[in-house]
Amino acid sequence: MNGNQIEGLIGMVLVLGILVLMALPSVLGVLRDRRMDRQIRAARRTRDTAHRGKSLTA
Repeated sequence: MNGNQIEGLIGMVLVLGILVLMALPSVLGVLRDRRMDRQIRAARRTRDTAHRGKSLTA
């Protein structure tokens, strides 16, 4: 490997590193939103089940 190839490799690694750093917050936000959506769905199911149980016994 000569000097030009090493410089090119370092440049590519830096560009990929910056890309990862810029995309990471977006990916983490999407994962957080999906987790919150699952929690909301679970809470609604629990609430609906509780309401159905009350209406059957009342």
